[in-house]
Amino acid sequence: MKIALIRQRYNPYGGAERFVERAMTALAKQNVEVTLFARGWLGAAELADAVRMVRCDPFYIGRIWRDWGFARSVCAALENDAFDLVQSHERIACCDVYRAGDGVHRQWLANRSRAAGLIERLALALNPYHLYTKAAEKRLFGSPRLRAVICNSNMVKEEVRRHFGLAENKLHVIYNGVDLGAFNPALRGEWRARKRAELGLADSTPVFLFVGSGFARKGLPQLLRAMTGVRGAHLIVVGEDRALALMQAMSGDMKLSSRVHFTGPQQDVRPWYGMADCFVLPTLYDPFPNAALEAMACGLALITTLQCGAAEFVESGVEGYICRDALDVVELARCLNLAAAPGQAQRLGAAARRRVEPYGLEGMAQQLTRLYTDLVQAQ
Repeated sequence: MKIALIRQRYNPYGGAERFVERAMTALAKQNVEVTLFARGWLGAAELADAVRMVRCDPFYIGRIWRDWGFARSVCAALENDAFDLVQSHERIACCDVYRAGDGVHRQWLANRSRAAGLIERLALALNPYHLYTKAAEKRLFGSPRLRAVICNSNMVKEEVRRHFGLAENKLHVIYNGVDLGAFNPALRGEWRARKRAELGLADSTPVFLFVGSGFARKGLPQLLRAMTGVRGAHLIVVGEDRALALMQAMSGDMKLSSRVHFTGPQQDVRPWYGMADCFVLPTLYDPFPNAALEAMACGLALITTLQCGAAEFVESGVEGYICRDALDVVELARCLNLAAAPGQAQRLGAAARRRVEPYGLEGMAQQLTRLYTDLVQAQ
């Protein structure tokens, strides 16, 4: 079977890109011939034997021209080869299968507007890039060529149905796969004492971990405010963002500098999973972050919001805690305090590991292959 995958650019820190990387490697083991159409693919030399690379990198200035030019280039390149299926991870209409890994853009804008002031809401509504992306999304979901949408959570599935009216038989929930060997509770023994010693933290100190770029979308400002209501606990912030200096300053203004540690981007997050107690992602909107799945696989309790697809893997008080509203700082502080109680994080973390054990890479690849086979046979 010949499959074309479309993803504009690989960033080694990006969750969506890591999904594509894992999917391609796993699919190659299922005897699926994969061709990747992209502008560039960095930091993944091990994929060279598993996939064929087709570079589509036309000149551009600005984000709108970038996305429009890439879409035109890919659609033109696809005409020169024959594939059983074309799967896009971008909002491009010339595909048979679309993986909605980035969720629904208009839903993200609606959620973001709730946290914005009047001027920012007007800016979001009139922003040319958002207008272009919403139009591209509408063309994609209205395309007669589109045969299936892969959603990485039921949350996204319902959003696609609600906003675009797609039929049930076109919507397929396939959760992200996680490498259960690379991400496992044994990292605790390997890294906990070492990383805590680097920061001068005792083994008994509750440590929360936040991983991700896009600090505003993932709720870091609310998390910092919630931390002022949690005594004795520390927060590790792993990730790169334009607002890094602003968040550091905010932490200082709240007198949290001694308890909040910013590491910047980390190519290997596993040591931080190993040293922490709980993974916290109070996101305004996240379809299903890979980092949440990785953290749970490492035996970390998960604290997140109903606006995150990963909440589907958590029953409050069992694998972690769910905050109903991403903007409710009081509720978030309550969840943090509950998780920081002695022995609670370890109990929740053990349940979190059990919850994600059915979602290894092989199972994800088998689900994808079954879907592809069904679609090809139905042609």
